[in-house]
Amino acid sequence: MAGSAQGGAEAFCLRLLPALARRGLSQALVTRPHMPKLDELAAASIAVDTARFATPWMDWQTMNTIREAVADFQPNIIMAWMNRAAAFSRRLAGRGIKMVGRLGGYYDLKYYRHCDALIGNTADLVNYFVREGWSADRSFYLPNFADTIAPSVCLPRHAVPLLLALGRLHPNKGFDVLLNALAQIPQARLWLAGDGDLKSALQDQAAQLGILDRIDFLGWRTDITALHAAADIFLCPSRHEPLGNVILEAMAAGKGIVSTANQGALQLLQDGHNALITPIDDAAALARAVNDLIAHPQRAAEFGAAAQQTYLANYSEEAVCARYLEFFNNLLKT
Repeated sequence: MAGSAQGGAEAFCLRLLPALARRGLSQALVTRPHMPKLDELAAASIAVDTARFATPWMDWQTMNTIREAVADFQPNIIMAWMNRAAAFSRRLAGRGIKMVGRLGGYYDLKYYRHCDALIGNTADLVNYFVREGWSADRSFYLPNFADTIAPSVCLPRHAVPLLLALGRLHPNKGFDVLLNALAQIPQARLWLAGDGDLKSALQDQAAQLGILDRIDFLGWRTDITALHAAADIFLCPSRHEPLGNVILEAMAAGKGIVSTANQGALQLLQDGHNALITPIDDAAALARAVNDLIAHPQRAAEFGAAAQQTYLANYSEEAVCARYLEFFNNLLKT
């Protein structure tokens, strides 16, 4: 895993490995030293080595670390999380070890030509693999699951409807549209948890709209379940969201959800059944949907309960880990 300290794929990796360890799977991880929770992985009997993961064809120090880890651990399967890790794993092909690429986005498949199988965390990603010429019988849909650990503390909140949005402060996340929508939701307060280059621009936008006093910019948070426990409605205004770990987290928490019609939402949610889905980049439609749930809290609760049932049936830790273990076992039989 050659990821950053923050991000959806990185967070899921750090959830999946201990969950699989609890089910008896022996694992080792090579990742960057700034990844969080490495001590927790070691405590779960997961061997951890760290390396820089710089430019793949120049960073021999990282390659040597990986080779040493492979020699020590003697794996049956090597799984590369995203492009950079896949580029490093290519040099390990041809050793009788099954090679797997795990993708959470519509990446260039040239990085994965050496792999025996690809994992996509949405069904649409698997369809993308096939459209790009990858064999269907080597393409597998294995979804993510969310953190459902009960919060240890209750967060204080204001006595008004509380909206929650999470993610990197990046144009893909559509938070500029969310702020325009909030200006049309006079009763509510927004918690915006995340960090990124757009923070100052979003704060300036909020000031211009006259809503800065109704927004809390929380920064990057790890107490997601506590945030959901305090919030009334979860919002996903993304323009581009291949899966949407944030949506899974809201589903697991049983929150009323309003989302744009991004890729992830359309695969996880059903408009009018367990969420309200609005057009991308339509602040007025987003505001109308939120105002509707504020005015009808019972409807929001019913959507939240339905979303939670969908999560438990298809995306719980138990369901997802069972699919991963079945995938690994079947892969070793080929």
